[in-house]
Amino acid sequence: MELQQGQLAVREISLADVPLIARYWVDADPEYLKGMGVDLAKMPAEGMWISMLTEQVNTPVRDRKSYALIWLVDGVPAGHCNINKISFGEEAYMHLHLWQQPHRQKGMGAALVRMSLPYFFSGFQLQRIYSEPYALNPAPNKTLPRAGFRFVGETITTPGILNFEQPVNLWVIEKKESIQ
Repeated sequence: MELQQGQLAVREISLADVPLIARYWVDADPEYLKGMGVDLAKMPAEGMWISMLTEQVNTPVRDRKSYALIWLVDGVPAGHCNINKISFGEEAYMHLHLWQQPHRQKGMGAALVRMSLPYFFSGFQLQRIYSEPYALNPAPNKTLPRAGFRFVGETITTPGILNFEQPVNLWVIEKKESIQ
């Protein structure tokens, strides 16, 4: 299934997308990664990315620890959005990534997040989705409220396996809010 809105579309990840996501991480500028709150010492090698993502794609959806969608601009993969920390029927945590600078800061992110939400809510019967971006990373902190998320608060944590301890802004959207 693919949802489209003008030049933007969202679809589930396939094996053909695995190298694209791996290259996004491996080729990213170190300053860009640090700006997202990534601890460079924790970055996996390309082979590990490919292995982890391939395993994700080959695992039945309900059993996945992480679930990714591919964002397309004019039919070309341009980013991904995924959830992890999935508690089936309850909640998950969402991450959003536009891969190339030319697609950033154009308002696409909010539209793509809104298009991604139905996959997450219905596929995992979620009641709420959280996102906890690095508080010093302006892009997701501008995108999330535009996509309908509401600010919960700021805390200091290590939000994921790739991150250093950092201030994060916690955002949430409830299923009933996303349907409006």
